Amino acid sequence: MTAPVHQVLQPADWAPARGYSNGMVTRGRTVFLGGQIGWTGDQVFETDDFIGQVRQALENIAALLQEAGGGPEHVVRLTWFITDKQAYTSRLRELGEAYRAVMGRNFPPMSVVQVTALIEDQAKVEIEATAVLPD
Repeated sequence: MTAPVHQVLQPADWAPARGYSNGMVTRGRTVFLGGQIGWTGDQVFETDDFIGQVRQALENIAALLQEAGGGPEHVVRLTWFITDKQAYTSRLRELGEAYRAVMGRNFPPMSVVQVTALIEDQAKVEIEATAVLPD
């Protein structure tokens, strides 16, 4: 078994983060993924539902990581761009279920930013990812 490629940073006197971590230390090959939106590899939106688009964007990230020889467990940073904060905050349970179904129990540092629009008009979310693969 290989050593982990990342270590979560959690000061002893800090309350634990829920659903993310505040920081990580990594080593290995770095993979940078451009923002993934909720359409398929054929650039087709199969749903207008926020959670459905999140799940598809995460599946796109997982597919790209597989292409690089890794998986969701190697993600060390996510940046989410959402068009509707209410859609995010009102459905956290469903969001968590969709996230864990694709990404497992890896909760890297994350940022979520509300934006007025994304380049693809039908997109409700765009997620950038950084991963570190073992050497």
